[in-house]
Amino acid sequence: MEDLGLEKTAVRVEKTHIVTDAFCRTAEPGVYAIGDVAGPPWLAHKASHEGVICVEQIAGLHPHALDTTRIPACTYSHPQVASVGLTEAQARERGHQVKVGKFPFVGNGKAIAMGSTAGLVKVIFDEGSGELLGAHMVGDEVTEMIQGYAIAQTLETTEADLMSAVLPHPTMSEAMHEAVLAAYGRALHI
Repeated sequence: MEDLGLEKTAVRVEKTHIVTDAFCRTAEPGVYAIGDVAGPPWLAHKASHEGVICVEQIAGLHPHALDTTRIPACTYSHPQVASVGLTEAQARERGHQVKVGKFPFVGNGKAIAMGSTAGLVKVIFDEGSGELLGAHMVGDEVTEMIQGYAIAQTLETTEADLMSAVLPHPTMSEAMHEAVLAAYGRALHI
């Protein structure tokens, strides 16, 4: 972060990134920062979304604020790993009483038929409000599935909403529903 010409501006640099607010603004009026230079998470889809927020802010369109805790992360390994929101430990550290649900792919019909039973889905809810605090998955194609929980968080969906949703059968995504049910002692297939 050296030699960027920021020394005579109000732009603040902390450790490895330029400090911005939830609308990508720096402390210097008219100066914005997005992407890796604006800090973690260092993900292409976060940078792209920041670009949209930045342009909308400049254009006076009043965009929504960016909540970096709700940005899904995907690891394209074998098995794949995907997550959004808080981990169970982070939720507890922030003072939440939590309900946790887990569902293994070994209990999912499509996973069995595909021979992809390694892995699981884990969800973390706030016990009092039913807010979905986080979701974590390991297994084949979970990077395609995490968007369901990312959308649920954006819409402030509760456990009751997720439990009443009807998911198609047979799909890997049924494990997402089962994990929610498991958090409340209502899983059907384990």
